[in-house]
Amino acid sequence: MRIALFSDIHANREAFEACLAGARETGFDAVALLGDYVGYGADPEWATDKVMELIAAGATAVLGNHDAAVAKRDPGFNPVAQVAIEWTRKQLSLPQQDFLKSLPLAVEQGDRLLVHADASKPAAWHYVDSVDTAAQSLRAVSSAITICGHIHRPAIYSMSATEKMTAFTPVADVPIPLLPNRKWLIVLGAVGQPRDGNPDASYAILDTESATITYRRAAYDVDKAARKIIDAGLPFRVAERLRVGQ
Repeated sequence: MRIALFSDIHANREAFEACLAGARETGFDAVALLGDYVGYGADPEWATDKVMELIAAGATAVLGNHDAAVAKRDPGFNPVAQVAIEWTRKQLSLPQQDFLKSLPLAVEQGDRLLVHADASKPAAWHYVDSVDTAAQSLRAVSSAITICGHIHRPAIYSMSATEKMTAFTPVADVPIPLLPNRKWLIVLGAVGQPRDGNPDASYAILDTESATITYRRAAYDVDKAARKIIDAGLPFRVAERLRVGQ
């Protein structure tokens, strides 16, 4: 089975459409969505409806911190993110907000665990951004493969039976074997707000038969997405980040 993995869409229609188109070209059998469908971007209604549509067609989705913040103010948000969330809340209908609130924090699928942030405390929204935080997340689960997002930068960690850790940054279009007898933590890059210095949207394909993960990048109309953010009256900084991938 080939599973298309998307995280941190952040209401960026142009980026998500490009990723979906790219995934369709290579082919996939299932879809998993790792949270943060709204926030920052100018198309939260479209993004929420698209996620609902994908779930209706069989996709799996988990809750992200920006999705959760639509229903409740998050005191941990920085001022720019908070402005974007308050604007987003006004754009979404009550049924759309209720849908986002209803999403689970984590989903187990066989030997896989899907979660937006650190699996040891999903509701705390801790970042997995180092070997230490990855080890903490892996120690908390029994699943062979944990897949998360949240930091907007692709990364892969693994832990041996003796808790020896490995860590590396994946290269796009290069299949990475997920060797047995290790726990794996797959950190997806962001569809709608990449922060690894590459403005192209990021997603991945997990092949369960070959036990490989392949990261993909999709170029999209960044200027159009940025203009829509500015036209909506959202912070200029949000639009500029798209152009530099930071």
